[in-house]
Amino acid sequence: MLMASGANYGFRSTIPHMLGVGIGFVVMVALVGIGLVRVFDAWPVAHHILTWVSVAYLLWLAWRIAHSAAPGSADGTGRPMRFIEAAAFQWVNPKAWTMALNAITLYAPERNLTSVLLVAAIFGAINLPSVSSWTLMGQQMRRVLSNPRRLQLFNWTMALLLVGSLAPVLMQ
Repeated sequence: MLMASGANYGFRSTIPHMLGVGIGFVVMVALVGIGLVRVFDAWPVAHHILTWVSVAYLLWLAWRIAHSAAPGSADGTGRPMRFIEAAAFQWVNPKAWTMALNAITLYAPERNLTSVLLVAAIFGAINLPSVSSWTLMGQQMRRVLSNPRRLQLFNWTMALLLVGSLAPVLMQ
């Protein structure tokens, strides 16, 4: 998603999206570590509901990516994800949930506040360079994607990859 945003809108316009992903995920890891994981222990159906809501949202998002118009075109109503949208997206992102639950289970099994905050801080420190690199790769592709046909092919490819990333979730 960040590569597609970098390609379609550039690095600077994607900064709120990148920060939302990073901060939203750090908050998620911290909240999972201090007790949110207990919700899934108490109500296993909550995990199934979250899975299907996540799948539906990601399918809708893939559709939006596939059908996004070139920025500045007559029908180019698209825009990069806003900070709050990207932060909230983490809560319906099955990959984020998997990573947060596994990180806390593996690296802070005692779930004391110091360990949980350390795990969240490490993920935050790693996250910003990671999301920046995806966005930069997308921005570098802008020259190649200046042709509307190539941009459309790129957007469809990114959408299909997003749909394909749901395979592990659906196979559980």
